Amino acid sequence: MDANPQYGPRTVEEVFRDFKGRRAGLIKALTSDVERFYQQCDPDKENLCLYGLPDEQWEVNLPAEEVPPELPEPALGINFARDGMQEKDWLSLVAVHSDAWLLAVAFYFGARFGFDKADRKRLFNMINDLPTVFEVVTGSAKKQSKEKSSVSNHSSNKSKTNSTRGSDTQGKYSRGVLKDEEEDGLDEEDEDHGDTLCGACGENYGADEFWICCDICEKWFHGKCVKITPARAEHIKQYKCPSCSNKRARP
Repeated sequence: MDANPQYGPRTVEEVFRDFKGRRAGLIKALTSDVERFYQQCDPDKENLCLYGLPDEQWEVNLPAEEVPPELPEPALGINFARDGMQEKDWLSLVAVHSDAWLLAVAFYFGARFGFDKADRKRLFNMINDLPTVFEVVTGSAKKQSKEKSSVSNHSSNKSKTNSTRGSDTQGKYSRGVLKDEEEDGLDEEDEDHGDTLCGACGENYGADEFWICCDICEKWFHGKCVKITPARAEHIKQYKCPSCSNKRARP
C-alpha cells in the first residue's frame, strides 16, 4: 500500500526537507505565533495535538481517527496541561514532545521506504546538525553554539594535543586540531610547544618533527625517541610512554 501522496518523501533528502518544514512550523507555533497557539489550546476542548506541517506551518487539531494513523501522532491532550503549569514550562514540555514526534515521522518514512543502515545514519546526522525545537524554544541553542565555539578554540590551541606536524598524517591524538585549521593555528601552537622538552632526550620541540604526548603522565616525546611513527600513532587509542608502560607492568 502506497503512502498518501501528501506524505510521500522517498529519498533521504526529501525526508530531511519534510523534517525541516515540520520543524519550522513547530518552532513558529512555540515562538513567533505563541499567543495564537496558546489560545487554541483550550483546556475545555477535547484532546488536542500540535502538528508541524511540511510547508512550515502548524495547526492544533484532534488526532487522526483511524488506527494506525497514516503518520505517527504527536503528544495527545497538550491543552489539558496548559493552565496547570507555568507557560514557559508548558511550552518547553510541548517542545520536547514535538522533537520526539519529528524524529518518529522522519524514521517512519525511513522504515516505510526501506532506508538501509547508511541512509538511516545519514538522515540522523543531517537531523542532528540542527538544534532541537526544545533548544530553540528555551534559548539553549544559542548558548550551546557559543560554548562549542569556545571549546573548539580552546581545544585547537591546547598544548596537550598530540600534534603530528611535520608529516601529512593527522593521528588520532590530534584532538581538536583539524587540517583546515592547522595553518591558521601554526604560529600559536608553536608558541605553546616552544618551552616543551622531550621526556626522553630533553631537547626542545621542533615544528618539523613528529611529537606525541603520553596519556598517563602527559609528558611530550619526539616520535623518534619513543619509536612511534605518525602512521603507527593513527592506530593507538591511548599512548603510554615506556616509563608508564613499565610501571603498569609491575605487580
